Amino acid sequence: MDTVSPGRVVRVSGPLVEVCDVGPVAMHDLIALGPERIPGEVVAIRDDRASVQAYEYTGGLSPGAAAIPAGRPLSVRLGPGLLGNVFDGLLRSLTAAPVFLTPGATTHDSDRRWRFDPRVVVGDRVEPGQVLGVLADAGALEHRVLVPPGVDGVVGSLADGKCGADTVVATVGGTAVRLFSDWPVRVPRPCRTRLTDVTPLRTGQRVLDLLYPVARGGAAAVPGGFGTGKTVLLQQIAKWCDADVIVYVGCGERGNELAEVVAELFELTDPRTGGRLTDRTVVIANTSNMPMMAREASIYTGVAVAEYYRDMGYHAVVIADSTSRWAEALREFASRTGALPAEEGYPADLASALAAFYERAGCVRTLGGETGSVTIIGAVSPPGGDMTEPVTAHTERFVRVRWTLDRDLAYARHYPAVSWSGSFSRDAPAVGDHHVRAGEHEWPARRARVMTALAEADRLAALAELVGAAALSGPERVALLAGRLLRDGVLQQSALSAVDAAGGEEKAAALVAAVLAVVDECHRLVTAGVPAEELEEFDFTALVRLREEAAPHDVELIGRRRDEVLAGLRRLR
Repeated sequence: MDTVSPGRVVRVSGPLVEVCDVGPVAMHDLIALGPERIPGEVVAIRDDRASVQAYEYTGGLSPGAAAIPAGRPLSVRLGPGLLGNVFDGLLRSLTAAPVFLTPGATTHDSDRRWRFDPRVVVGDRVEPGQVLGVLADAGALEHRVLVPPGVDGVVGSLADGKCGADTVVATVGGTAVRLFSDWPVRVPRPCRTRLTDVTPLRTGQRVLDLLYPVARGGAAAVPGGFGTGKTVLLQQIAKWCDADVIVYVGCGERGNELAEVVAELFELTDPRTGGRLTDRTVVIANTSNMPMMAREASIYTGVAVAEYYRDMGYHAVVIADSTSRWAEALREFASRTGALPAEEGYPADLASALAAFYERAGCVRTLGGETGSVTIIGAVSPPGGDMTEPVTAHTERFVRVRWTLDRDLAYARHYPAVSWSGSFSRDAPAVGDHHVRAGEHEWPARRARVMTALAEADRLAALAELVGAAALSGPERVALLAGRLLRDGVLQQSALSAVDAAGGEEKAAALVAAVLAVVDECHRLVTAGVPAEELEEFDFTALVRLREEAAPHDVELIGRRRDEVLAGLRRLR
């Protein structure tokens, strides 16, 4: 890099830096600015000037400072040691960093060594994506060293034993393969083909898995105003979903909230492996007090890391909290460049930027022939809870699932505060087909009945506010009761309960069946002449408390309590 003739800085306006005489550069090329080598990315080129988006604080950077092109796009260094650690938006390690991360800090420990166990022999012919070997001591997951994209040929040499970060572990067709490799964050990693088969991503949250499921390789948005529980819901998904790798991107969130997330991840036991949950988690922290424009790169960094593990044959989930803060960084930078503002001051290419992010989700056949996926879940924080604002409206175009959080439910202490009237899942029909093929033939009908009961209860609740519940007929009052039992006994969960924080499929199905059986009995009783008032005054506490008392697989307890409640109801005849 030092042999390149440097350009010079001509103007500095916050994160916007204009440079000239940098020679031939391309869009998205990396440029080191000033004596501290502040990283920046070319975002516009006009004549001999280039506009650079700086990813560090530019205080002290002045006109005349050197601007050195790197000759490559903004990239991150991928390799072992990512799991269980915390990085900034450019994938520079924060775990072992001092109080202030210096520009140009490395992303790995250059002194660490891993044991490389080859899976091929010298003379084998290999193709892109094929496994060359594994690192048995790289963490909870088996770290697979793959033939890089675009490389194939005969294996000329193989390392064996302990290897460092820059050790050549193999040569393939004359190309050296190392443990670490650089990858441009804005370029999707190649795959053999995208798969259309649908497998649900189980989140452990009953309202999501039952009513608004998301497929592996899908994209979901979580819009909600301040105080509706977005961060808590995303944290619960990160803890309990059945993905192999979690990439948690804290994009513009408060530092104390992100610190709590990291502390909890380090304390929790992984229910799948028995080790620490953080051992299969990568945290990318770009909090509100960090340089704003690093937010813009952080979500692409997160997806690049997820695609890296996807290519190994793992299922990864990217959780971005929140994309609204990322969009605010785009708006801030666009205003400095003088770009013509669109709706509410956001740049005109906001929709294109959102599409470029969410379209990198998918379930694929990797170059090596394995099945892997990247699922993207992005939080949206609309100002004032306005769901028509640009970020929310455009995001809805590019996701297949929306989990809208309702302020009234949140303030009523109903968690998760997912609105069943404002949410949708375009993956639900395909997920229903998957359950039917797996032998769960009742899943589509069960979901349809719960959705119908909740919609009817909402309609009658609005009517009851006008005319009073006493003016409704007996069956209508039972329909209101059904909505309440489903909300309190099935859809509500406790994020702090060791039993109820994550709900298994068996437990969810048993709870729904128990509530629906009780509702059916109530309908029979009111039809037989039992006053609706007696049903409303009946004590359903034993049924409602089942969600916090029954273990994830304790279907027998749920069945016994259901029978006890039914017996009590029959005594009302």
